[in-house]
Amino acid sequence: MNEEPQITSDTTVRASMPRYVTLLFAAACGMSVANVYFAQPLLDQLSLEFGIDYSFIGIVITVTQIFYGLGLLLLVPLGDILNQRRLIMGQMLLSITALVIVGTATSSNLLFAGMALVGLLAVVTQTLVAFAATMAAPAERGRVVGMVTSGIVIGILLARFIAGILTDLAGWRSVYLVSAALLLVMVAMFYKVLPPIKHEVKSLSYPKLLGSVFVLFYQERMLRIRSILALLIFADFSILWTSLVLPLSTPPLSLSHSAIGAFGLAGVAGALAAARAGKLADRGYGQRTTGIALILLLISWLFISYTEQSLFALVIGIILLDLAVQAVHVTNQTMILPLRAEARSRLTAGYMVFYSIGSASGSIASTHIYAHYGWEGVCILGASVSALALLFWAMTKPKLTN
Repeated sequence: MNEEPQITSDTTVRASMPRYVTLLFAAACGMSVANVYFAQPLLDQLSLEFGIDYSFIGIVITVTQIFYGLGLLLLVPLGDILNQRRLIMGQMLLSITALVIVGTATSSNLLFAGMALVGLLAVVTQTLVAFAATMAAPAERGRVVGMVTSGIVIGILLARFIAGILTDLAGWRSVYLVSAALLLVMVAMFYKVLPPIKHEVKSLSYPKLLGSVFVLFYQERMLRIRSILALLIFADFSILWTSLVLPLSTPPLSLSHSAIGAFGLAGVAGALAAARAGKLADRGYGQRTTGIALILLLISWLFISYTEQSLFALVIGIILLDLAVQAVHVTNQTMILPLRAEARSRLTAGYMVFYSIGSASGSIASTHIYAHYGWEGVCILGASVSALALLFWAMTKPKLTN
């Protein structure tokens, strides 16, 4: 018998997942999802180079998020029926090609095509989350998912910092070309580290596989509720981070791209602080964690509204917002993934479709609101979405047991 351990999708008791493997998963997730968000601090540069008006430049992010949503629906469910090891590495290799297209784009059409492919293929992050949940022992699943998901949020936030520095040093195109090179290194590392996989699921045709995602929504009320929360919190997340570059890069602040990107470091602090949310959910405190986080999300916009008067207030607001979003997101996934052990990729796909819809909506709405109503309008929009999320949680909480 082959003594090399194999990962199955059943409920067999497994040994603890090595910490270095968890960290590698987190790093890979962060690198992959960062590709979707590199453009946010570069919107002014892209607007100038490709002649796109400020009121519509948010569509660059929206296109990426729309195709990210399509990838969630069309690609992530494949993790339940295909070899996840090959699926992960294959998507990462194709992502490299997409990044090169963006980095060498000579027209807005090529830019949008490249961004669409970047978004479509960046969903490898969710295949990695589902795979990590399968590899982890049940008692540590929340912790592992929390760490891996922290990698995603940190990747989103560091994307702004890295993009800002590289843009100031070598132009915006270097951001995507450097990312392509680093992703190639990650593929080589995964080739050595990812374990062989043995699937024990029913054979499904591709149409039936996709259809089963909608069946899960019909059958699992927890999935529906947590997905709507994801839509709202990530709309809030994008409202801030898509539009933030606009007031910071124009007078009277007129900050450099490196300085603007550095605000992502404040968000990282918040995301790291929220990593404990998975452990709390493991212990049965998922609802309490969600409620506290949503209250902090609403409060964060009070501080963010003072951006043009105090950058210190902005930093506090960023920490609170990213802590809250990450805490709810980790709690959501920790409560959803145990619902169907044989369908974790499909559960992840269905949940993250709502994440993508929220992100895309927040991106396009924030730049449009900023163009017409300024930063005050953006803050009112963000606070309104936060209040709606808190109200929705309060209305659905009594009907849930966790």
